[in-house]
Amino acid sequence: MAAAQAGDAAAYDRLLRAALPLLRAVARRRIAHAAEAEDAVQDALLTIHTLRHSYEPGRPIRPWLVAICERRAIDRLRRHGRRGGRETPIEDFHETLASPGANQGEARVASAELRAAVAELTPAQRTALGLAKLEDLPLAEASARSGMSVGALKVATHRAMKVLRRRLGVEE
Repeated sequence: MAAAQAGDAAAYDRLLRAALPLLRAVARRRIAHAAEAEDAVQDALLTIHTLRHSYEPGRPIRPWLVAICERRAIDRLRRHGRRGGRETPIEDFHETLASPGANQGEARVASAELRAAVAELTPAQRTALGLAKLEDLPLAEASARSGMSVGALKVATHRAMKVLRRRLGVEE
């Protein structure tokens, strides 16, 4: 590492290649899932690269590498734990109707109802809804294209959504 700190790229390459089995062993000891463990190793390599200037050449390198890898593995586990509390795995949901065309009749009715509801909007609301929501344009661009101010565009979009929700029976 001292040679790598001095700018020897070949020594740095050798160091990282030699450290890789150790880093993998540390990550796999902490994380059961192989892909997550490998991601922790990659995170550790990036951290080592970023913090290589902080290594003190007179000290053993193994504890320094292990500490970095363990911290990256723990970070991954924490992130996974936080994300797991907010997400539901897709495998838990089952298909309601196996036939591919089973819901098409309902979709046609909903589509016709939506078209009728949009037709009842004022022209300004239809324009605002089309630009801001359907085309998903930034407010400044939608404002320029519609000729409305940004504030008027926001109000028209909000009112259009409110009318559509009420008309279609969607609770806010």
